[in-house]
Amino acid sequence: MTDSGSESGSNPGTNADHDRDPVTRLLETARGNPVDDPFRVTGVMMQYYHVCKRELWFESRNLEIDRENPTIVRGTRVDDTAYSKKRRNISLGMIALDLLEDGRVVEVKPSSALTEPATMQLSYYLWYLERVAGIEKDGVLAHPRERNREPIELTDERTDKVEGAIRGISDVVSRETPPPAEKKPFCESCAYHDFCWC
Repeated sequence: MTDSGSESGSNPGTNADHDRDPVTRLLETARGNPVDDPFRVTGVMMQYYHVCKRELWFESRNLEIDRENPTIVRGTRVDDTAYSKKRRNISLGMIALDLLEDGRVVEVKPSSALTEPATMQLSYYLWYLERVAGIEKDGVLAHPRERNREPIELTDERTDKVEGAIRGISDVVSRETPPPAEKKPFCESCAYHDFCWC
């Protein structure tokens, strides 16, 4: 995905806004309403929340990832080449969409290995479009190397999951220290590996 975590995150605060519901704070921030403690969530943050909360915390602090990491290089290559003739990176506030195709939001991923995080990232985009811009869209999760496409709709259940994740993201990024490291099957390919295990 092309949205940048560098524009994301939430700084812990002591004012009343920080104690308000993170979903409300995010919506008010996205709509340009005055908020003492703005709260932003990007698609990358939503994905990281479902992959590794420690990775999310690092991302929220703008810690630069290892751009030479083979997993990052592969993902960038798929981002740069898949659907290249149709590709339109569309930025709308906190989100950056890979592609709009036949009226659907298409999220392009190099692999289906982490389907749930990718599904939640796309669900967040659909939620954001509906709640912030008043645009209802369906989505497609595409894995070009696997020639696989999965339709995604913003159901009530997915809406509840997205809003629960927004609250969870707020909790993680407002901590003074990162969550403890947990060994996971994909740690070796993580761009933040050295922050946890070296």
